[in-house]
Amino acid sequence: MKAIVLAGGSGTRLWPLSRKNYPKQFLKFKGSRSLLQQTAERLLRLLRPEDIIVITNNDYKFHVMADLDVISPLLSKNMILEPLKRNTAPAIAIALKYCREKLGCSDDEVLFVSPSDHIIEPEERFVEYIKEAEKIARKGFIVTFGIKPHRPETGYGYIKIMAQDQGTSEEKRYLGIERFTEKPDLDTAKGLS
Repeated sequence: MKAIVLAGGSGTRLWPLSRKNYPKQFLKFKGSRSLLQQTAERLLRLLRPEDIIVITNNDYKFHVMADLDVISPLLSKNMILEPLKRNTAPAIAIALKYCREKLGCSDDEVLFVSPSDHIIEPEERFVEYIKEAEKIARKGFIVTFGIKPHRPETGYGYIKIMAQDQGTSEEKRYLGIERFTEKPDLDTAKGLS
């Protein structure tokens, strides 16, 4: 399994703490580690440094390198610089191409795509969930994680799950996805919450 860490976003929702030249992934909310560093440390509980690919852009190149080198100098070896900022899907596409062409990944390689700016606790559960997700992905499924919203929110996407469990008795249960709604208007978000 390889992990692709998305570290190119501008993260301006937390302004004035985060801003265009110093986005959320570089902020330190818990202790002395930035959110990007916490992401790398979580992934290192599962993967070797050379199995983690970080994609960012030229504006953040030196911030990313400085943060990653504190954790492991090997982490910045697989850093991809986006030629242009084009949001999530194109960043993932470039990282997939890198995995195939530079790392020699096969068609059946499991890829875990992770944001660089989340706080995830407890980390032990995160590790368990990723291991379980890898098993499900090896069966040919795309796996996504989500949380239940506490209130209607227009700045995030919503996952509508199917009512039936899809897992078997020997694995943890998981749910199928009916649809995904990206950043709905307030009335739609109220209906989805």
